Amino acid sequence: MSEPASSPPLKYGTVKPAGRSIRFRLLAIALLPTLVILPLMLGFMMVRWNGKFDALLTSKVHGDLTIAHQYFSHILENTGKQIEALGQSVSFRDALRDNDLDQNLDHDQTLAALLDQQRQKMGLDFLYLINSRSQLASASPATAQPVINQNWPVIETALAGGSSTAVDIFKNSDLAAISPAMAQRARLDLIDTPNATPTDQNIESRGMVVHSASYVTLPDGTKGALVGGILLNQNLVFIDTINDLVYRASSLPEGSQGTATLFLDDVRISTNVRLFENRRALGTRVSGAVRSAVLGDGKVWLDRAFVVNDWYISAYEPITDSFGKRVGMLYVGFLEQPFARTKYESLILIFGAFLVVATITIPVFLRWARGIFKPLERMTRTIARVENGDLGARTNLPVARDEISHVAMHLDDLLDQVQQRDRQLRHWNDELNTRVDERTAELQKANQQLEAATKQLIMSEKLAAIGEITAGVAHEINNPVAVLQGNFDVMCSLLGDNANIARTEIRLIDEQVSRINQIMTKLLQFAKPEEYAGFVERHDAGEVINDCLPLVQHLLNRAAINVTLTHTSTRFIVMNRTELQQVLVNLIVNALHAMPDGGTLTLMDQDMARDGEPGILITIADTGIGMAPDVMARIFDPFFTTKRREGTGLGLSISKTLIDRQGGSFDVTSTPGEGTTFLIWLPEAS
Repeated sequence: MSEPASSPPLKYGTVKPAGRSIRFRLLAIALLPTLVILPLMLGFMMVRWNGKFDALLTSKVHGDLTIAHQYFSHILENTGKQIEALGQSVSFRDALRDNDLDQNLDHDQTLAALLDQQRQKMGLDFLYLINSRSQLASASPATAQPVINQNWPVIETALAGGSSTAVDIFKNSDLAAISPAMAQRARLDLIDTPNATPTDQNIESRGMVVHSASYVTLPDGTKGALVGGILLNQNLVFIDTINDLVYRASSLPEGSQGTATLFLDDVRISTNVRLFENRRALGTRVSGAVRSAVLGDGKVWLDRAFVVNDWYISAYEPITDSFGKRVGMLYVGFLEQPFARTKYESLILIFGAFLVVATITIPVFLRWARGIFKPLERMTRTIARVENGDLGARTNLPVARDEISHVAMHLDDLLDQVQQRDRQLRHWNDELNTRVDERTAELQKANQQLEAATKQLIMSEKLAAIGEITAGVAHEINNPVAVLQGNFDVMCSLLGDNANIARTEIRLIDEQVSRINQIMTKLLQFAKPEEYAGFVERHDAGEVINDCLPLVQHLLNRAAINVTLTHTSTRFIVMNRTELQQVLVNLIVNALHAMPDGGTLTLMDQDMARDGEPGILITIADTGIGMAPDVMARIFDPFFTTKRREGTGLGLSISKTLIDRQGGSFDVTSTPGEGTTFLIWLPEAS
């Protein structure tokens, strides 16, 4: 018997993790490079390549925007130089010298012809000459009557002796004064565009103009200004030239398309973006996100954006007028889809190559490892059978010279020893369990006897205390009350009719003396309820509930309590009215104490049969703090209370005794934090 005790039983659970560890390590050695390391490297490279690819597209569109910006700046600079050169040319000075501008402002045919010739040569939409008093000297086209405003910074600079060129926004009426055709060309109907900022505007009639002015000296020696401009609205030559410069033939992959656009505010006024095959997207608007970033914040947008009906790799930059205000945008971009397709095809090709490599190499690795896995799996299954209770399980591997076979043989020998010691341990365990069961049964029986004796002792002590309290109260209070009642009756008889003077006070004194008698009677009812049943009669439950409310009105006034009354019962109950009021008042007071911060008190009576017997169900519910399960288990125990300084612990115990005596039932449900509901069922009066 000493040998098994000196050798602890083998813990089979320690073998399985070790075997699995070796198996998983071998699998990891075979598969980790192909299934983990290589995918991680490919994933990292693909993510990095994807980021670089997107950065390359952003860099390209940034370069495209730079080219468009340079061309736009060239247009402004070239326009200013041409007008400045015209103002300093010999032909212009000769035309001024040959005409008396102060007397023949409206008949200068030579100067008008020169201006008209130079306007067409420079590609301007208008060209006119003004003097220092902002009077029009000559204009091309000849019918032009431009609204001359010296507050334009370009004109102000020219009249001050310099030259200036900028982008300015002309009202449609200003364009019409120069040329009705220009006003008509500037007018565009706005088209609802997805993602654009909502607007109530339906038409864009303003014009974006390359506005240039240069200082000239008039024959009388005064200052003048030569003013010219190009209307960019629907200027398709201008926008197509930008597109041809930025996106030359074969500069984009097949299927892609380069686009350029000039915006007035957020409206496309000149673009080669197509709504349909042969219709340009004039009058469409830019997305709200781009508008906010470029026009709102003055930033350059370099990102993908939704353009009219498709996604483009886009670049936007703000355009400012001569006053420094952002009035439009210059845009270039190309379709994202061909580049995205190329990117996804590359990713799919890389992923497919990985799958091919994995498909070829993994079976080879697994075949090489199978010679190691097979014996290990046999040992693992054997250990699992032993763990499940089959101590006769063995590996039974054939004899071989490798190390794993030797381990399997040692395992079989070890399992033989384990099986033998298990038999001995089971025998000892059965003996121990028998002794433990016997001792446990004895302890449980003794514990039950002790618990029963304790309960009887506690109840005896409580009943003895109640007897002493009842006797003391009867002796100390009942006698003085009887003396008070007797003398009070004598006093009333002696006073006779004079007692009517204090009729109300006499009635209150009589009621309070009677109340003392009732309190003493209730206390005695707790001790001997069967001897103090009281007088019973038929009652309407709703009336009894209503009569209880004035008794607790002083408590209702202390807190924000909402009382809900529901009377639907039609039956009568038989019970002493004072006892029923005592039960209801006790429950109502408890409910009010459970709602110190206010709440809803629900009082309801309804007809309800129970087990085939007709009766009435009275419900008293509150929305107070509720009770925990351990408190609910003891609320009907005498002297148990949660109100340490105010309660005696007799109220619910007496109430339950009174209800049980009438053949009714007293139930309670409560949820901590939600409230408590007491249910009183009483049989119908026969």
